[in-house]
Amino acid sequence: MSKEITDVTVVGAGYMGGGIAQSLALGGYDVTIADADEEKSAQALNRLLKEAKEFENQGLFLPGSSETIAQHLKNGGSIENAVKNADFVEEAVFEVPDVKLSVLERICRTAPIDAIIGTNTSTIPVHILEPAVTNPERFLTVHFSNPAPFIPGVELVASDKTSQATIDSVKEVLARCGREGAQVADKPGMVLNRLQYALLKEACNVVEENVATVEDVDTIVRTTFGFRLGFFGPFAIADQAGLDVYANCFKTFEDAYGKRLATPPLLKEEVSDGRLGIKNGKGITGDFDAESKNELVAYRNKAYAKMQLLLAELGPAPQGHS
Repeated sequence: MSKEITDVTVVGAGYMGGGIAQSLALGGYDVTIADADEEKSAQALNRLLKEAKEFENQGLFLPGSSETIAQHLKNGGSIENAVKNADFVEEAVFEVPDVKLSVLERICRTAPIDAIIGTNTSTIPVHILEPAVTNPERFLTVHFSNPAPFIPGVELVASDKTSQATIDSVKEVLARCGREGAQVADKPGMVLNRLQYALLKEACNVVEENVATVEDVDTIVRTTFGFRLGFFGPFAIADQAGLDVYANCFKTFEDAYGKRLATPPLLKEEVSDGRLGIKNGKGITGDFDAESKNELVAYRNKAYAKMQLLLAELGPAPQGHS
């Protein structure tokens, strides 16, 4: 049975912690922010309230959002005072294990013994931080992305001690705040950064090999497969293109680049089992009949057309000077 959560504390009043606090307050939770530097926490509250008004004036938040945040967000002063009545504490301090361990220990000395405790780490395995937490069944990674008020996905990483009730409770919080929680295994880098860093590594390889410039790589990514990624993940995209097509292309890559870009066993297995994607109604993401295939194609076309209009409306992103 999930735990009812009404009072939330975010420890770490920097840019990341502040964005998380805004998101939770906008979801209607009573949110307290705190920082090791109490003056910084007070300054952060003023900044977050000002930012919320600016976001609303810019049309980035719905009308009334800044007032909702103002009603639900407060400064807790010390960490101890901020966590003493919390149902859920989200730690969002520096991405340094020793710093996080120290802060988590400090939280546990004062927070209620049944308060759920999350850490906003992006790469540190949860089992590295778990020893600092008493009653570890209430502890997990709750990884928001930057900027937190506008990125809907949240990675959840449970240890082998984390209870299902804890996971369910956090998922309910995220859903109420318009976020999507995806649970992944306790491995360094989790999923988001393993994929993101893999792309950056290959992009660097392309530039270092003089295949394309930095500018042209970014153009290709954002105007081709990156254009799709707001709507579909890599498996859904592969289903639409054809899993057999991908398998054949990997043969070319493997001949040119060796094991680094060899055909993944998972893809080989799918094709061997006759799962080719939406073309034959059997994909890596599931099965499709004629109706669901048509619905998917119609959604895809509408989504990409809307994205093109949005990009035209926004214009090119500001660029740095070379």
